[in-house]
Amino acid sequence: MFTGIIETLGEVTAIKTEQSNIHFTIASAISKELKIDQSVAHNGVCLTVVALGENTHTVTAIDETLSKTSLGNLKTGSKVNLERCMQMNARLDGHIVQGHVDQTATCIKREELDGSWEFRFKYDASLGNVTVEKGSACVNGISLTVVNSAADEFSVFIIPYTFEHTNLQEVMPGDVVNLEFDIIGKYVAKLMGNK
Repeated sequence: MFTGIIETLGEVTAIKTEQSNIHFTIASAISKELKIDQSVAHNGVCLTVVALGENTHTVTAIDETLSKTSLGNLKTGSKVNLERCMQMNARLDGHIVQGHVDQTATCIKREELDGSWEFRFKYDASLGNVTVEKGSACVNGISLTVVNSAADEFSVFIIPYTFEHTNLQEVMPGDVVNLEFDIIGKYVAKLMGNK
């Protein structure tokens, strides 16, 4: 379980393919504090730490994960949003995030405003996921507030701190991001669909 509040940025230092799996080695400020078998969200994808280096950690993405996320687009030097799992006695600063990406979306707009940024994302609505105005959505692991919600797209506004401390600074129109829709909204949509 995560909150969508990014702890730090990591950088991909090595990528190794093994059959249909990909092992990503990430250098970050928190890598030395991690343990083998620990869950860490990488761009919103919950992955298990399988190896540790001096200031690096390695995680493995299997074919199922690669087919549903944008992790396969990472290359050496890519910036990755990192968040360790939530402690149950801590404040929930973002929203409830599982680290289970529902689908990807494409950035269709990035506009610098007077002191903030607007990003707009388009996704495949046929998968049944929805956003609501002023609801939550997780983009590349970042808990964000939805604005201008439509049937297959939505916008978010980004403050300078979030822009500077996440990989949204590198996201341009045409880039693919990971989306996790609000867990409560997903259950409500499913219940309503069953009636």
